[in-house]
Amino acid sequence: MRVLACFVVVAALAAMLHPTLQSQALDATQVLTATREALGGEKKLSAVRSFMATGRTRQLRGNNLVPIVFEINCELPDKFVRTDEFPAQDADPTTQGFNADELIQLPPPLPGRGGSPGPPGGRAGAPAPPAVGRGGPPPLTPAQQRVAAVKQDFVRLTLGIFATSFSTFPLTFKYAAVGEAPEGTADILDVAGPANFSARFVVQRDTHLPVMLMWQQPATNVVLRSPGQPAPNPLPPGALVAEAPAAPAATATQEERDQYAAAIATLRRQTLAQAKPIDYRVYYGDFRDVDGVKFPFRLRRAIAGETIEETVFDRVRINARIDPRKFEIQKPGVQKSGERK
Repeated sequence: MRVLACFVVVAALAAMLHPTLQSQALDATQVLTATREALGGEKKLSAVRSFMATGRTRQLRGNNLVPIVFEINCELPDKFVRTDEFPAQDADPTTQGFNADELIQLPPPLPGRGGSPGPPGGRAGAPAPPAVGRGGPPPLTPAQQRVAAVKQDFVRLTLGIFATSFSTFPLTFKYAAVGEAPEGTADILDVAGPANFSARFVVQRDTHLPVMLMWQQPATNVVLRSPGQPAPNPLPPGALVAEAPAAPAATATQEERDQYAAAIATLRRQTLAQAKPIDYRVYYGDFRDVDGVKFPFRLRRAIAGETIEETVFDRVRINARIDPRKFEIQKPGVQKSGERK
């Protein structure tokens, strides 16, 4: 827990950032141009065609810190994959990514499910995008939602590296406000993209380096507590607490049990409907030079003000050749050579 304690403090300080209306209109392009210059310059950044990265993630699950060892392979603009290994658990590695509009997922999705939405590689803070509602484009299929979720995680990483978007998930930027934070003044840009993607990109005005990306998601988790009892501890980050009615007695009839189940379902729906959206944030830090490009070697994820994940990059290689098999689409029932059964 001590590993993440200092980052909880940082998250709390960052939460004090108060956006104010900018007295003098600024252009988002100006901010992004200055940011790309600070990250290495247009010539250097435009010359990046691929990158490979390895490192470690520590993820808060309950009262435990789960260590994860990862490898990221990316060929811009439309190939990306992350493989996570869990050295402290008896679990197989997991892989999430995309090749153009095709999902890369290992273990592969079960037949008929198309890759149900969820955080890539078991990682927290990356909820699936909502399906498009009535009056807009047709709702996304489960497979499309899964690909969109992985692409959004790709965006959350690459915005802190390149301060731009790519054709695989194009973004629009609009200047929003100036923010005053303990670290100094920051420029805040509104970011929008496909699959209802919406976020705010915060850039330090003095250094022009990315500070954080923040967005909101509807609440999805309701934890029920027994009447008169305290809420479970610890609570999952961003979870809502509701007091449940007394459970039926062991001698209750099936009708009474059905009524109780219906009451619980109604309570969950009402709690979620009345809840405010949950804040999610990714913090960029420890920028280091990699072949002339400043790369953020430390990332932090927070949900509802609580830091739940710390990622540290150990090695980053730019424009190294990547094995094309890394981006192969795995079909259900097909096993790669050398893959553990």
